[in-house]
Amino acid sequence: MSIPEITVGEVVGRIAAGAAFFDVRQPDEYVDGHAPDAILIALTDLPDRIDAFPTDREVLVICRSGARSARACEFLREHDVDAINVSGGTLAWIDAGYELVLGDQPR
Repeated sequence: MSIPEITVGEVVGRIAAGAAFFDVRQPDEYVDGHAPDAILIALTDLPDRIDAFPTDREVLVICRSGARSARACEFLREHDVDAINVSGGTLAWIDAGYELVLGDQPR
């Protein structure tokens, strides 16, 4: 299955246009720093939390480098979620100089 991807530079505009934004890393990784507005649902929790993902709009998915989020997108797309992988993940977010939020909540 081909998974659509966007760059970190496209995230803010997509969120402004109504996309949902999820981080699928582990809670300790998320607490150490995450993109603003990203909601944590760890990859291992996806099957139990599938109802948390909207099916009426784009869903952007980020992880550390893009691998876990790609797997998450594959799973979500199999469940009728329009999931889009954020290429390069949080590492690309940091490299681009974007804000990080610390703690266990989105901004």
